[in-house]
Parts: sequence; structure tokens; C-alpha cells
Amino acid sequence: MDRWQAMRIFVKVAETESFAASARELHMSPPAVTRAIAALEDVIGARLFVRTTRSVKLTAPGKRYLDDCKRILADIVEAEAAAAGSYAMPTGTLTITASVLFGQMYVLPIVHEFLRRYPKVNGRLLFIDRPVNLVDEGIDVAIRIGRLQDSGFSAIQVGTVRRVVCGAPAYFKEHGIPATPADLKHHRIAASTGAWVSPEWRFANDQRVTIHNWLQSNSNEAAIATAVAGLALTRVLHYQVAPALREDKLQIVLAEHEDPPLPIHVLYTEGRQAPAKVRAFVDLAVSMLRARVG
Repeated sequence: MDRWQAMRIFVKVAETESFAASARELHMSPPAVTRAIAALEDVIGARLFVRTTRSVKLTAPGKRYLDDCKRILADIVEAEAAAAGSYAMPTGTLTITASVLFGQMYVLPIVHEFLRRYPKVNGRLLFIDRPVNLVDEGIDVAIRIGRLQDSGFSAIQVGTVRRVVCGAPAYFKEHGIPATPADLKHHRIAASTGAWVSPEWRFANDQRVTIHNWLQSNSNEAAIATAVAGLALTRVLHYQVAPALREDKLQIVLAEHEDPPLPIHVLYTEGRQAPAKVRAFVDLAVSMLRARVG
């Protein structure tokens, strides 16, 4: 029995939960797929699937074996790619995710430079203001703002960013400047529900304020535009309002009460086993982001 081929068949059956569907995708006959799984179970000495007339499900030993098979098959593909030279030369499609504004302002220029350097790579961008599961959505590299949970992924910190409360000079002229976080209860607030869902804003020294949103939007741009128009205060990440701050369209308040800056990480899934396209992009992204936001 070709053990490598049997592992490929086993993984496909586990993914499709069907012998017939696996046979079609592998261009094999259903009996050949069945014989390969039976032979593999004989060699291992354990049942890998529970079969009924309607379903094919992994057993407990099968689930453990599936993880090992995927790792072994990935190692084989990597070894073959290295021998062929593709491991050393970035090729294929690279998928990158970041939040919308950060992606447009900081990540997109990095992607442009990367694609210029490596013309055999195609880029796929997912700029979205929600958490993205790297494995489920096929993401190669993520740029994450905020404290990371222990995911087992490789992460490189490239800088930090402040979370600031700001408003337009016209707003402060009409409504006054808040001196403490508690004063925000008496001000109009434009908030982005996509970025900061909780109505409780936290500040340094465990100060907490429950905010009543005068205007809610699922867009950071809408909240910022409302603040620039002089209609409300907003709380966003510093880079998001940097152009408006430079042009004196907005002013930061309560700076002395800000909580610690949020870290910015480049996150990827395969560590030192990552293919060339991922390793090359991570190296470039770390260098360029540290120069701009570090």
C-alpha cells in the first residue's frame, strides 16, 4: 500500500465525510477509496471512521490521526517545493487582512511594494472591521491592533497606537472641553459600533464611563466625519484621525487620562514553516510598519 496516497485519501474522506464524494474529487472509483481506508485501518490497527448508510464520521483515533496526516502531508509538499525551488521563490496567492482604515493607510502600500518585488505572487486583501479566523478564512497574514489571545500563531509586534477622544474646535467652543472622563456623560458622542461595541469606555487608573451614543454607526469614517463637522466627540485610534489633527480639524482631549496604547502585531499561522511568499511579506511588513508606526 502506498502510505502517502492512503493518507491523502483518508484526509479527503475526513473532509468530505463521504467515500463517494472523495472518489469523485480524487478521480478514483468508490471501491478503491474504500479499500485504501480499510488497508490503512488494518496497518494502524484502529477504526478511523464510523460508517452508517447516511454518514461517515471520524472516530477518536481518527481525529488524532487526521492532525498527524495533515502535518506529514504538508511536510512532504514543503520538501518537494524546496527541491523544486518554489520554496525559495515567492509564488501563488497571498491573502492579507487588516482593519479597513489601517489597511488602506498602512497595509496597502506594503502590498503594492511587495507585488512589485515579487511579480509571481497575486494579492488578496480582506480589509474589514471584525475579527477574522485566519484558518477558517484562508488568511496568510493578519495585521492586528489590540492585545492578542494565545492562538499559537507567530506574532511580531511592530508598534503601538493610542486610543484618543477628540472633537472639532467648533464643538468645544459651543459645548466646552471635558476635563475628566466623567464629563463625557454630558457630551454628544458619535461612536463606531464596529470598533468599540461596549458602551463603557475605560481610561487610565481604572476610570470607567458609560457613554450614551448621540450617533451610532458601523463605520469609523462616519463617526470621524461627525466629529469633524463639530456635532459630537468621538473615540478612535490615533492613526485614524491623524490627517484631521494635522489640519487642526480635530483636537485631542483627555490625553492625560488615556489607557495604555494598543500593540500592533503582524500575525501569521505557520511560523518558520511558512512558505516563501509569507516569510517575504512578513519581513517587508515588519520593516515598513516599524518605520511608520513603531
